[in-house]
Amino acid sequence: MKKYEIILRDLEKKIIEGTYPENELLPSENQLTEIYQTSRATVRQALKILEESGIIQRRHGFGSIVIPRERLMFPISGLISFKELKDSLNFVSTTEILTFEKITVDKQLSELSFFEEGAQAFHILRRRNIDNSFVILDRDYILASIAPNMTEDMIQTSLYAYLEHQLNLDISYAQKEITIDFVNNEDKDYLDLNPKDRHVVSVRSHVYLSDNSIFQYTESRHQVDKFRFTEFSRRQKH
Repeated sequence: MKKYEIILRDLEKKIIEGTYPENELLPSENQLTEIYQTSRATVRQALKILEESGIIQRRHGFGSIVIPRERLMFPISGLISFKELKDSLNFVSTTEILTFEKITVDKQLSELSFFEEGAQAFHILRRRNIDNSFVILDRDYILASIAPNMTEDMIQTSLYAYLEHQLNLDISYAQKEITIDFVNNEDKDYLDLNPKDRHVVSVRSHVYLSDNSIFQYTESRHQVDKFRFTEFSRRQKH
């Protein structure tokens, strides 16, 4: 991992944990160079990514301020695990694993996931309980070739924590599609929907490693009235 990435993840962690609270300034660039024993250029690279992600606002001559985050607002453009999101938004949640199995990728799944037909993949279905209601249903397909020894116990806390910290995978980016879909029988079985609910928000993602190889396809289905899906956009200067 490059030095700026180490700084970036440490600053993100401290912002999530409240070491650097909302509406408060981060240490100055000079202070950060001392803390991390690195150059100002490296610090600025980490701060630039935080700013582009909508986590901080940098003001010339003033410093970097932590932007407030709202409860149950799910970022569209970010690539963040549910556990990281839960920690950052500070809500109470539990996860139940409904399915954990190894499968062979068929033609239909290959077309959806971009996995090679005939490849082995782990199929994981989880539901998320927030405020005593099951409101998210997550279905993941992970290529078995990148995590051949994965077990259900290994992902009880966080799938990404296992992939990144135990397997040292460099998860890089995702391409996402967000649609409003009709409620299906599986949604009815596993989510605590309101009787009048006819739709769910579906977020489909193809997730890639730093070498541009795809390793994950996921579909996350959300109860419509529980979440706001947001994207932080910054106008480019001309």
